[in-house]
Parts: sequence; structure tokens; C-alpha cells
Amino acid sequence: MARRKRTYVKQWKADSRYGNILVGRFIGNVMQDGKRSVAERVIYDCFDVIHERTKKGGLNVFEQAIKNVSPLLELKSKRVGGANYQVPIQVSGERRQTLAVRWILAAVRSKKGKRMAEKLADELIDASNKVGSAMKKRDDTHRMAEANKAFAHFA
Repeated sequence: MARRKRTYVKQWKADSRYGNILVGRFIGNVMQDGKRSVAERVIYDCFDVIHERTKKGGLNVFEQAIKNVSPLLELKSKRVGGANYQVPIQVSGERRQTLAVRWILAAVRSKKGKRMAEKLADELIDASNKVGSAMKKRDDTHRMAEANKAFAHFA
């Protein structure tokens, strides 16, 4: 008799202030060494800075930024007949958000000088306006996928 493989699905918790699961996931990704309260303070300070600068809600700018940075295509390496091909594939919804969060945080952490909340606010405002380092990463990924469209039949 065949055994069924158990799959584990991570249950994300909503954040305490907005009750938003995406913000809860973002806090989890910002968090280092299990210091959730520090990560929450950084995110909420960031949302306050965004509200001061744009007069829009910090949560609205955040959601727009995630939506803009989320990629539609990505490249997977596929080995066919002794050669490796970069095959473009469509990205599912959960992975799109994960990649967007990862790219935004990578862009923020690469910057130097200001406090984390201000750097994050800058990047989120830029991403919501479709500019910035995270948007450049998304555009580069799409450009590479477009260039390798000839290998799509290997997917």
C-alpha cells in the first residue's frame, strides 16, 4: 500500500496593528535573531514615515509596492542532454509575494547610512512609484526571461 506524502503548509499570522497577513509575513522576513518586537517597531515606524511623506496610508503604499515588484516570470535552470538551459516559467501567487519581499529587503539592506525604517520607507515609496532597486531587479528578471523565451518548450 502506497503511503501518502505529508505536506506542511506554513500558517502565517496577521500583524497586531493592521490584522494584515502580508504585513505579518513581511515582519517575519525583517526579523533577525527572533527579535519580533524590533522588527514590528521598524515596520510601523516605516509606515509612519511613509504617511508623513506621501499623505497616503503606509499600508496602501506597502501593498502597492509589493504588487509592483511581484514578478510574473522567473528563470529555472533545466538540464537537457548535457546542457543547462535557463527556462522561463510563470510564478505562482505565493512565490510572487515572497520574491517581492525578498528583493525589497535585499535592496534596503544593501543601502548604508540611514536607520532601517527610513531606508525601508524610501524603497517602498520608490517601488510604489515603479522605480528603485527592487523594481530594477524585477525588470532584469523579466528581461532575462524574455531573452530566453526560446527555451520555454523545455518547461
